[in-house]
Amino acid sequence: MSDMTLAILGSAGQLGRDLAARAPAGTILLTRSDIDLSRPETIRPALEGHRPTVLVNCAAYNFVDKAEAEPDAAFAINAWGVRALAQACGTLGIRLVHFSTDYVFGLDEGNGTPWPESAAPGPVSAYGISKLAGEYAVRTFAPQHLVIRTCGLYGAWGSGGKGTNFIETMLRLAGQGKSLRVVNDQHCTPTSASDLADATLKLIELGTNGLVHATNAGATTWHDLAKEVFRSNGIAADLTPIISAEFGAPAKRPPYSVLSIARLNSLGIDMPHWTDAVAKYLNERTPRLESSKSAPHYSGTSPPHPSKPAVSPSSPRVGEVGERSEPGGG
Repeated sequence: MSDMTLAILGSAGQLGRDLAARAPAGTILLTRSDIDLSRPETIRPALEGHRPTVLVNCAAYNFVDKAEAEPDAAFAINAWGVRALAQACGTLGIRLVHFSTDYVFGLDEGNGTPWPESAAPGPVSAYGISKLAGEYAVRTFAPQHLVIRTCGLYGAWGSGGKGTNFIETMLRLAGQGKSLRVVNDQHCTPTSASDLADATLKLIELGTNGLVHATNAGATTWHDLAKEVFRSNGIAADLTPIISAEFGAPAKRPPYSVLSIARLNSLGIDMPHWTDAVAKYLNERTPRLESSKSAPHYSGTSPPHPSKPAVSPSSPRVGEVGERSEPGGG
C-alpha cells in the first residue's frame, strides 16, 4: 500500500478502530466531525482537503429496529449520504470501499444455502432497504469501488452508538444471574471485526473491485452463539431458545442470511471459523477493553504506531458498521 493514501471514515467506531490499528502509518482517520453523512455538504471539502487515493467508509446508521419508526433517518445516512459520498469520490477519482450487510437478504424465506454475490437481494426491513440503496449508489456513482457485505459483526470496541456488542451483552446479563431467551431461528455468521479488518486491507492491497462477501467461516444462530460463549467461559447460564415471533422485534430479520465467502477464498483470503474467532475474542477481550478505556482521542493522520487506534465517543445516531441489535436478552 506504499503508493496509496488511505483514509478511514468512521475511524472511532467498532470496525474503524480495528482498521486503524492495522492500517499503514500516515492513514487519515476521519470521524463525524470531519464528514457527517447526514450533512452531505461536509463531504467534498473534507475529501478535497485530504485527497486520499482510497476511502474506506465505516460510517452508517445501524439501528435496525429504530429504522422502522424513523426510516427517513436511516435513508438520510445509508442511502442519500452514501450517494453524496460516492458522487464526491467519483468526481475526485477516489477509490471507495463501502460496507453493507447480510440484511439485504430475507425476502426468499425458503433459501437455506449461503448467499453468493450473484444472488438477487430482497431486504425485509427499512434498515436493509436503506443499506441496499447505498450499495446501488456506490456502484452507480463511484467507478472505482469495492462493496463488502458482512454479517453479525462484533468487536472489542462495541458498535457505534451502542457501546457494546452481542457477546458482551450476553456475558453481562449472565453475570447478573438473569434468565436469557435468545432467538434460535435466525441463521447467520458472527464475524470478528478484527478478522474483517484484516480481510479488508488485503482486498484493498489486491485492488479488488465490485461486490465481495466477507465473514468468518461457518454458520450458527444467535442462541448457539450465546451457548458457545458461555461454554468457552465455563458459565452455567440459564439460556432458553426462542423463535423470532416470541422475541417480537419491530424489524423483521432474515431467517437465513449466511453469506457465501467463496469469492473471498478464491482471492486467497481464508477466514477463521466463527468458533475460533469467538475464542480469540474472549481470550483478548480483557486487555483490549481496558486499553480502550484509557486510549486518547486522535483524529487527523494516524500516529506512527497504528496499533494504538483512535478513540472517541460514538454518535448516538451516525454509528459504525457493527452488530445491529440484540436478538435476545433478559
